[in-house]
Amino acid sequence: MAKYKRVLLKLSGEALAGPDKTGFDEATCLGVARQVKELVQNGTEVGIVTGGGNFWRGRTSNNIDRTKADQIGMLATVMNCIYVSEIFRSVGIMTNILTPFECGSFTKLFSKDRANKYFSKGMAVFFAGGTGHPYFSTDTSTVLRAIEIEADIILSAKSIDGVYDSDPALNPGAKKFDVISIDDVINRRLGVIDLAAAVLCMENHMPMMIFGLNGENSIVNTVNGVTKGTLVTA
Repeated sequence: MAKYKRVLLKLSGEALAGPDKTGFDEATCLGVARQVKELVQNGTEVGIVTGGGNFWRGRTSNNIDRTKADQIGMLATVMNCIYVSEIFRSVGIMTNILTPFECGSFTKLFSKDRANKYFSKGMAVFFAGGTGHPYFSTDTSTVLRAIEIEADIILSAKSIDGVYDSDPALNPGAKKFDVISIDDVINRRLGVIDLAAAVLCMENHMPMMIFGLNGENSIVNTVNGVTKGTLVTA
């Protein structure tokens, strides 16, 4: 039985990408779609935010204006959401994409009322385009949307399976946490999410589960309370 009524699923761009960490891995996206379909059929309302790192990271560019770099990143998340939304539709899930700025007929403008209307119709709702402003990451927009739609929890699906006390790619002895508070994440500078997002979580008591997307049936298991990830309490 589902543990949560409404969740905000954050999919990192890298987790959606192929081995070269760019573009899309269609098998991965189909796996996500089938799991979300199972959740929706069982009564869980699912909002989705995608990162844009499989196409662009604004902060890695030193040669163009930061505002323009971040705008490119926002558009990368719109591309990701359009693609993943269509994959969802291919397995029979109704979807809609909301953005904080006009994208012609590609998306609709975000409002909480509009999101709630779509949830009531059994749709998976994508929140693309970040906050619509530069200097804010998709971590921040994820937490902001989760708070606005009153999600029970943020499910952060990454290429890594939880929170560690150091980078496990660099330190084979890195310790993984089963549970950690957002205060400890901030104080220990663990880099799980950026500081602005972490403070939003803390001030609004928004918990987060960080887990590996590539684990078998990882999204469904996490929603059902069975996970090998890390619960970040707030």
